[in-house]
Amino acid sequence: MSINEHIPVLLQSTVDALLHKPDGVYLDCTFGRGGHSRALLAGLSAQGRLVALDRDPQAVQAMNEIIDPRFKGIRSAFADLESALDSLGIDQVDGVLMDIGVSSPQIDQAERGFSFRRDGPLDMRMDPQAGESAADFLARADVREIKEVIKNYGEERFAVQIATAIVARRTQRPITTTLDLAQIVAGAVRTREPGQDPATRTFQALRIHVNQELAQLE
Repeated sequence: MSINEHIPVLLQSTVDALLHKPDGVYLDCTFGRGGHSRALLAGLSAQGRLVALDRDPQAVQAMNEIIDPRFKGIRSAFADLESALDSLGIDQVDGVLMDIGVSSPQIDQAERGFSFRRDGPLDMRMDPQAGESAADFLARADVREIKEVIKNYGEERFAVQIATAIVARRTQRPITTTLDLAQIVAGAVRTREPGQDPATRTFQALRIHVNQELAQLE
């Protein structure tokens, strides 16, 4: 399966719940690899319309593969959906879909830096051309700031120990790869739930922080 053939979970149930007006205007705020958008287009009439947003450049590339006069894809974070719709002259939609969080294609690509199981650059940005990477944040933040991010966004009870270990380690050499960080976290976490990698909560927290996911939702 290619990166553009991802099948979302509960796809048909989601589309059935959302698509109540076949000739309406719908907004897919997180295009991803287009699974939801393609299913929505299949259920729309010839008069229907679908707008899709995503800030991931690979998702934008996948958008361009859909050749359909009812469809418009825009590179945009979903926090900017009003501006995106305004640019198309749309002031009202009949349904909005938001598939929150990281997608499996992003995790599967080591070079994106989301996975603690695959070695790659410690990036974690949905849009690699915007904002601060996870490596950059860990290189400049103090113990308190790192601790707050890991505690608040990862609900990590060992946040103090992890933050302290990160700052101690970067005095020796920069933390630039995913496996590098995962090993630091594993050394600082004393116990973990069965079947859960010690780095799970820390990686989640850094991803949320780097991409400002809660601010986007607000």
